[in-house]
Amino acid sequence: MNIVIQKFGGTSVSSRDMRAYAIAHIEKAVSQGNSVVVVVSAMGRAGEPYATDTLLSLIPDTDEASLRDRDLLMSCGEAISAVVFGSMLRSFGYEVTVLTGAQAGIRTSSDYSNARIETIDPSRILEELQASRIVVVTGFQGMTKDGFITTLGRGGSDTTATALGVALNAAWIDIFTDVNGIMTADPRIVDGANKLERVTYNEICNLAYGGAKVIHPRAVELAMQKNIPIRVRSTMSDDEGTLVTNEMPFLEARVTRDRILTGVTHTTNLTQIKVSSPSGERGFQSIVFQTVAKAGISVDFFNVTPNVVVFTVPQNKAKEAENLLTALSLHVDMVPNVAKVSAVGAGIHGVPGVMARIVQILTNEGIEILQSADSNTTIWCLVHEEDAVQAVRAIHNQFDLQTKGGV
Repeated sequence: MNIVIQKFGGTSVSSRDMRAYAIAHIEKAVSQGNSVVVVVSAMGRAGEPYATDTLLSLIPDTDEASLRDRDLLMSCGEAISAVVFGSMLRSFGYEVTVLTGAQAGIRTSSDYSNARIETIDPSRILEELQASRIVVVTGFQGMTKDGFITTLGRGGSDTTATALGVALNAAWIDIFTDVNGIMTADPRIVDGANKLERVTYNEICNLAYGGAKVIHPRAVELAMQKNIPIRVRSTMSDDEGTLVTNEMPFLEARVTRDRILTGVTHTTNLTQIKVSSPSGERGFQSIVFQTVAKAGISVDFFNVTPNVVVFTVPQNKAKEAENLLTALSLHVDMVPNVAKVSAVGAGIHGVPGVMARIVQILTNEGIEILQSADSNTTIWCLVHEEDAVQAVRAIHNQFDLQTKGGV
C-alpha cells in the first residue's frame, strides 16, 4: 500500500470552492493508486467563524478557563473542518472516515496548548485505508494517556501531517497552502523573490526558525527522521511546489554550492539584552539563564563571554526579564526593536568569505550589525528593526537570488 499524506491549511478549506481545489488533488493521488490520509486545519483565519483564534475570542483573557479547557475549545475548529470536508468528499462518491487526533492514535504530553506527540498507533488508520477509504484526520490535536484532548501549538497541523507520515511510512507528504512553494524571500518585501524548486531539511528548518512561515520547523524535523519527502504546494495549482528532502543528489551538488544562499528571512519584535556582573562575580552567566528559564522566558541568539552575556527575547518579555535580572544586582542594558536577519544556504559550508561579504553588504547600506552568529548552513545578523527589510533586500540582491541558482 502506497500511502500519501495531504495536509490542507485554513485557507485551503475555508470555502466550498477552495475545498473543491483540495479534493482535485486528492482525486489525482487516488487515481495514481495511492491511499490517501488527509489532515485539515480549522477553516479560515482570525475573524472567520470557525477559525481557532475566533473560537478563542469567545473566552476573555481574564476568564478562569484552564489551559486544558482552552484546548478542548480550540480543537473544535478542526473537528468542524474535518466533518465538513469529509461530507464534501462523500458527495464526490468516495468512502470516507473522519477521525479526531485521538481516534487516529495520536498520544501526547499533557503540556496543554503546546503538547508534544509521544506515540502514534496507526492501526485504526491502516484498517480504514485497507478498506479503500480516504481518512480525514483533524490536525493540531491529540490526547493524553489520561484521555484529555490537547493541542500541538503553532504549526500543529503540519506536525500532525508529518508525524502521521512517519508512523505510516508514507511515500511523501504534501503541505498545501496559499502560496506556490517556498520562496527565496518574502515576495511582499523583495521584488524578484523566486520559488525554490528543492531545499534540504536543514535549510527549510533554518528558514522557518528565521521567520519564514510556510511550514513549521518541528514538522520538518519529524519527516527528517525517516527521510520522507515533503512538498510545499499551492492548493490552487497543479505545480509540484518546493520539494524538501535530504541532501541534494550528486549531480546537483555543484549547483547547490554555486548557490551559496538558498533564501533570506527575518524575525521582528525582539529586544537585545546585555547582562554583566558589576562585582565581577564568576558563574553569573549560569544564574542569568536559570533565572529567565524559571520565568518561562525563551532566549535566542545568545553569546556568552567571561564578562558579558548577550541574548534576545521577545519584545513583550523584555521588561519582565530586565526586572528579574536587575533584582539580582546584575547590570542590564537593553536594545529594543531589533530584528534577526537569517541568510540560509547549504552552500555556505566550507566557502570562505561569506560572512565578510554579508558584513560588507550591510556596511555599504549603512546598516549597523548589533550581533552575529553562524552555523554550517546559516548566518544570522541582528539589526535595528527599521533596517530589517532593507537588509533582507540587500543580501537577496547582492547574492543574485532573484536569478534562479544565485551565486
